[in-house]
Amino acid sequence: MPAAARRLQLLDVALGCFASGGYHETSMEEIAEAAGVTKPVLYQHFHSKQELFLELLESEGRDLLRDVETRAAAQTDPYQQVRAGFRAYFEFACRRTSAFQLLFGSGARLADEFAETVRRLEEGIAAVIAMMIEADIDDEHRDLLGHAIVGLGEVAGRRWVATHPGEMDPDHAEEMAERLADLVWAGLRALPRGER
Repeated sequence: MPAAARRLQLLDVALGCFASGGYHETSMEEIAEAAGVTKPVLYQHFHSKQELFLELLESEGRDLLRDVETRAAAQTDPYQQVRAGFRAYFEFACRRTSAFQLLFGSGARLADEFAETVRRLEEGIAAVIAMMIEADIDDEHRDLLGHAIVGLGEVAGRRWVATHPGEMDPDHAEEMAERLADLVWAGLRALPRGER
């Protein structure tokens, strides 16, 4: 297998292993075995388990941020922006459940070596949301609301994944998006209106 294809295969296998077993409980030996390679082959591509996990966090986080930003920005109506952002988020949780678990259910934010990467992802999504809030409020208030909406989506997403194992139908993403968008929109409509 060419080196680039092997690297992608190892990332994919490692994602599943880390999502189901967590960082500390998953060994490089387990990942190599699951991928059908020897440990030396795995170490040719990733010098350490930390490097492998960090690359997964960063790449999956970029994908999620891009999806949320692109889908929300494609809408012009503020309510539809909120709904589209939530839909992208929940579709990611459905279609890429292992990636969602890695980012938000693996305890990565609690580990010193990974907390900064997860924090940057949350900051990025919160900034996208805050930028779209059309209200006459200061930047600190806008930032707080952006983070609150991210937290709402994350907790709801983790609950959904935990209570629907094996039933992650992407059609449910629209239902979840609508429910949370309605809740968030009710609060956002109450803010003083502004030009932004």
